[in-house]
Amino acid sequence: MLKLVAISAKKSEALPSNLASDSLRLSASAEETAHLPFASMTIGSNPAVMHHSELADVGLYLVAERAMLNRPLSELSESELPGSIGIFPMVAHPDLGPSASDQHWQMQHGPLALEVHTCMTHYYQLQVLHRFSGPEWHGLALCCFATEDDLRYRLFNSAAGEKAIALDVRRFADTQKSPRRVIASVSLNAQ
Repeated sequence: MLKLVAISAKKSEALPSNLASDSLRLSASAEETAHLPFASMTIGSNPAVMHHSELADVGLYLVAERAMLNRPLSELSESELPGSIGIFPMVAHPDLGPSASDQHWQMQHGPLALEVHTCMTHYYQLQVLHRFSGPEWHGLALCCFATEDDLRYRLFNSAAGEKAIALDVRRFADTQKSPRRVIASVSLNAQ
């Protein structure tokens, strides 16, 4: 499913009224966000997002949403939305390039993530198809949990699982250039 993703350094809860019907706003849970790669992310299919530069002051991307666990975000009711989301921007491994990195991410890492992140309630891979502006990211992983405590303290099912994830990420992602995760909460039709 194709989506537009707007990334902002600003942490605003409200969406413009012409985007509210089909967009989700993910805002960092941290009070201070200057140390983070971004403070909020808007996901939707309305091309009007391209005319709201305040939503995309960090970057604007066309992505393919892969629902690896649960239904696509746009199909979820407010009560089905995750409580906390770890957003992991991904830069492709330089030895593989974007296409081969994405293939590994989808075919090898996705199943491993489902095996190791047993508390995860939803898992989405947003493959960047086109970068209109912003950092050269090749994907965004949305690892979703019922609570922020689950995300922070129960991300892995074991020490061996944590090690397996770290080793696999190094196979397809440039861990030096991929920014740190942002922990966010989501709202549907925020106005």
